Amino acid sequence: MRMFDGDKLVLASHNKGKLREIGALLAPFGVEVVSAGDLGFDEPEETEDTFVGNARIKAHYAAKKSGLPALSDDSGIMVDALDGAPGVYTADWAETPNGRDFPMAMKKVWDLLEAKKAPIPRTARFCCTLCLAWPDGHDEVFEGKVEGHLEWPMRGDLGFGFDPIFVPAGKTQTFAEMDPAKKHAMSHRAVAFAKFVKGPFAGRV
Repeated sequence: MRMFDGDKLVLASHNKGKLREIGALLAPFGVEVVSAGDLGFDEPEETEDTFVGNARIKAHYAAKKSGLPALSDDSGIMVDALDGAPGVYTADWAETPNGRDFPMAMKKVWDLLEAKKAPIPRTARFCCTLCLAWPDGHDEVFEGKVEGHLEWPMRGDLGFGFDPIFVPAGKTQTFAEMDPAKKHAMSHRAVAFAKFVKGPFAGRV
């Protein structure tokens, strides 16, 4: 396990929601986080069919372009009744000519479930893979997931992505209804992040 010994990290993402969450998670470690979007980097083509594969593409691309360690987050929602879709294509399902439209994507998922008469509860899980890559090509990978189910209609405006229809197991609120600190403590990203900070960031706090 390679340790992170710097004070600046590139987040290999243009997603402002991810930058907010990961910036908040890294704040206690005294690390400045700048996004690939802020640096003017374009987004590499994600050609893999796994979260790990796409996380590696993004992290290595940003690390080589910036000359700094880069952290990527490839995440998505897997719906059991849709054979794991949207999965790694979660963001693609929201793409429109005018940018990403997640309410449209959520309605698409729900309409497919309705068309299939999928049984209730409509189980799903959020998955997250973090990849920390260095400019020399080394990387470390950390995975997390949180189980739950989908509900309709959408509820809450505190999250992003598919948060308004995802209810984590044992809870009654959607991720988008939860106080962000409560969500951050239990999300798929938090599970992966807990592994991450016990690895390259161990001993920094």
